[in-house]
Amino acid sequence: MPKGMTTGKTSGKPAHQLLFSEALRQQKHPPAEGPPPRPHININMEEDTQGASMDRILQEISAVGRNLEGMDSAMVALTAEKRSMRLKIAGFQSQISGLDQRVITVETQVASWTDRDQELLHLRSILTDLEDMSRRNNIRLLGFPEGIEGADILS
Repeated sequence: MPKGMTTGKTSGKPAHQLLFSEALRQQKHPPAEGPPPRPHININMEEDTQGASMDRILQEISAVGRNLEGMDSAMVALTAEKRSMRLKIAGFQSQISGLDQRVITVETQVASWTDRDQELLHLRSILTDLEDMSRRNNIRLLGFPEGIEGADILS
């Protein structure tokens, strides 16, 4: 229960109702000393009106108390949800930092692949040059139809 909303030991009513009930009882039964009471007929009507309005006020105060209890439980739920979200965010942050490290590793590997691609292109150009040079030493005979040599090339 929220602060100030304890129940009385004997009646089971909330403490604020007990306080108002006690004040109301004291108003209905004023001490013997003091000014004389008003005429009996008017007092009963005033007391009934005051009692009804006090009861209505007490009911409204208890309704406000129930609303406050509901708000208190809602605040507790919101606080728990906030803690849960903070834990989730912390988990996401650690996952993001892990993913960041993985991205850095991949970027480093891709950079090395780019260097390897450049090296591969260079080696291909060298291979092409070597193949072209090896063909230059071959003898080419022009003016003879293809396949005229037959089975014996030397003759």
